[in-house]
Amino acid sequence: MKEGADIAGIASLIGDPARANILTALLSGKALTPGELAREAGITPQTASSHLAKLEAGGLTLTRRQGRHRYVTLAGSDVASVLEQLTSLAAGSGRLRTRPGPRDPDMRAARVCYNHLAGARAVQLYDSLCRRGALTVGADGITLTASGHALVEGMDIDLAALKAARAPLCRECLDWSERRTHLAGSLGRALFSSMEERGWLKRIEGSRTVRFTRAGAAAFDAAFPPPDAPAAAG
Repeated sequence: MKEGADIAGIASLIGDPARANILTALLSGKALTPGELAREAGITPQTASSHLAKLEAGGLTLTRRQGRHRYVTLAGSDVASVLEQLTSLAAGSGRLRTRPGPRDPDMRAARVCYNHLAGARAVQLYDSLCRRGALTVGADGITLTASGHALVEGMDIDLAALKAARAPLCRECLDWSERRTHLAGSLGRALFSSMEERGWLKRIEGSRTVRFTRAGAAAFDAAFPPPDAPAAAG
């Protein structure tokens, strides 16, 4: 047998329906307790504990203790990226779970993908940055240009601190609902945090959905205009 990465082992961890529900719940970026994850997965706390042990042993989740409580998170942004892309693959192949309700259009419009913005709004942001030459896409991935530096710093983001960190500055993430690229990496995370701090958007409790305020949507469209937006007056 050939040596190499154990793709089958990771796939079997993700492929179990209960574990898939647990991992999807953690895409919100929030740390959740085993009890909360059991409810998300529709299983008993005892069964959830067994699944969580397997996920942690497989390097997909981390457990942190605070006092008497345990909190579970995804092991990192790489795990979140894989889950988002698997969701896109499942949707593209017609393997969909029906979850009726008024929040579905909102989730397609804007949601959190672990720690950055996803959905139609995120694709709008990415496309706007590319059209304006703030981002260039090549064989080595995404690069923030000099004009992009000025634009990002205008949102009070400390680029020097981001570049000093070990995490990649810009990463592509395939959006599961739009099936197009949105921006991840430390810059994607910083832009999402900046929008939260400015009050442009807020998270919906118990959901990955984020909702823009009326003023926030207008500010977002001004900062990252869609392709059909009228040109600003000179």
